[in-house]
This record gives sequence, structure tokens and C-alpha cells, in this order.
Amino acid sequence: MFLLSDYNSIANHFLAEMRNVDVQQDSMRFRKNMERLGEIFAYEISKALPYEEYEVQTPLGLSNVSLMPQLPVLATILRAGLPFHQGLLNFFDRADSAFISAYRKTKKSGDFIIQMEYVSAPDLTNKVVIVSDPMLATGRSMVLCCKELLANNNIAEMHIVAIIASQEGLAHVKANLPNAKLWIGAVDEEMTSKAYIVPGLGDAGDLAFGSKI
Repeated sequence: MFLLSDYNSIANHFLAEMRNVDVQQDSMRFRKNMERLGEIFAYEISKALPYEEYEVQTPLGLSNVSLMPQLPVLATILRAGLPFHQGLLNFFDRADSAFISAYRKTKKSGDFIIQMEYVSAPDLTNKVVIVSDPMLATGRSMVLCCKELLANNNIAEMHIVAIIASQEGLAHVKANLPNAKLWIGAVDEEMTSKAYIVPGLGDAGDLAFGSKI
């Protein structure tokens, strides 16, 4: 697992602003910081992907350079993942995209289930797939969505990227998706009874796009 917070970088500033209860009220800045972190993760993940050597014609000759023979497919879970996805897409700018609709449905008891409505994806056969979601709380949404993609496609390699994860969520993902490679911004120890990460940052979807009913 790659943990971004293990290294001092400008990413700390973006994440600190996302957590800050005053700064995060600026929804445009919140989305921008999520997008910036997506770009940083895209750069880090790119180091772990396959490369081949190619010749590039310059005005004065040939230059040998290592390039990815194919870009990964970028998948995200709606709606909170959209700005994060955009950051990844800014760097993997010719990549295809997949979108998954999944959300919590709360029961009268207060417990909740994960409801998945649809998956819109290109052909994932033998592709590297990067699945992004800014918050990895219980990990149940991520596992459900990834298993849906894996069940219907012969995926070559799967990467999971999140800005903040809980210890419990990480354990759930590792147990159920042992072959997936994890890229995490920061890990928080606790969750509330409603499965919000503590200290976390609140509801990423609401902060990015407004409260839902």
C-alpha cells in the first residue's frame, strides 16, 4: 500500500484545507483540492504501470522514450468521486472512464445497505483499472463496486485510490480484494456509529456539490 501522508509534500496542504472546517465551506476550493490530489495520485500511480520503449520523431532526429503502451481505465463512484476523478483524468488525459452509481440506503433500524444502481464502463478486458473514491469508510461500497467490475470483465490489474481511509475500511478492502493495489492519502483510526470517518472531513459529496435530501 502506498500512503501519501508518509511523505512531506504539497499534498499535505491540499488535504489540510479539505479537512479545515472553515476553508471547506468554499465548495469550489474543496473540489479543486480534491482534483489536485487526484493529479498527485495519478503521477504516483503512473510510476507503477507498465512501460515500453518507443521512438519519437523530433524536428532534428529520433528520441527514445519509455511510454505506457495503453492508459488505464479510470472508474469512479458517483457523486463524491467526480472532482477526484477529474484530477486523475487531467494526467491520464486520453484514458477511458467508467462510472458507478452506489449509495448508502439507511434502514429504519439505523443500519444501512449499499445500493448500486448501474455501471457504465468501456471494455475492460486486459486493462489496468483505477477505481477512485475520496472517502473509504467501511469499504463496503468500494468492495461491492470493484467486485461488480471484476465479475464481468477480465481485468489485468486493479488499483484503488482514496484520499482518506479508516483502518476498518482498509482491512475490509484488503480482505475482500487481496490483489488490488491501494493508494491512500491518509488513514484515520475511528468511525462514528453512522460510519463517518473521524477526524475525517465530513461528507465529501455534500461539501463538493451541496447537501442532498
